[in-house]
Amino acid sequence: MYYFLCMLAVTDLVLSTSILPKTLSIFWFNSRETDFEACLTQMYFLHCFVVMESGFFMALALDRYVAVCHPLRHSTILKNSMVAKIGLAMVLRGGMIILHSFLQARQWPYYRTNIIPHMHCEHMAVMKLACADTQVASYYGLFMLFFVTYMDVFFIAVSYIQILRAVFSLPTKDTRLKPFGTCGSHLYSSMQSWLVTWCWALFPESLNG
Repeated sequence: MYYFLCMLAVTDLVLSTSILPKTLSIFWFNSRETDFEACLTQMYFLHCFVVMESGFFMALALDRYVAVCHPLRHSTILKNSMVAKIGLAMVLRGGMIILHSFLQARQWPYYRTNIIPHMHCEHMAVMKLACADTQVASYYGLFMLFFVTYMDVFFIAVSYIQILRAVFSLPTKDTRLKPFGTCGSHLYSSMQSWLVTWCWALFPESLNG
């Protein structure tokens, strides 16, 4: 569990680092210009680590499932090597899913007036600046966003259904309440992250002013 929490913390740190410096420079120094390559790099890291974050939430759900349903086998199932493989898989998944959109954005022709009404570069805003047909790319971006999150939500839901079945089969009330300590905080963090991501994808103007 602690390894996955560490991975999640690093992911959140990179997400904050990719947005916060430019945001502070806008408010403190009125620095509103961004190099095109820097904008695309920010877009890539932003979306890449959002997908990674969702994957690590799914990995945490797997960890909770093993800890509650198979407590005596937890150390043998989720060995350090297995945790490292899961973490690497989540990193590669995030990088590969966003790579297509990043390479496509580099090839588009753009208007001379490139103004993004946001504090950071994100895929939907960059597409609006392209003087090309981006309808397919828009559908692809939304499909991948909801496919990834819904897939992660599905696996988390399956994990927690199994956890609830195991918890309600315990004999006493105290033993039933104990697993909800970490599981409740995990569910709250997951839903908070996904709610912001979905609102950001569907209503970007309302979140950026």
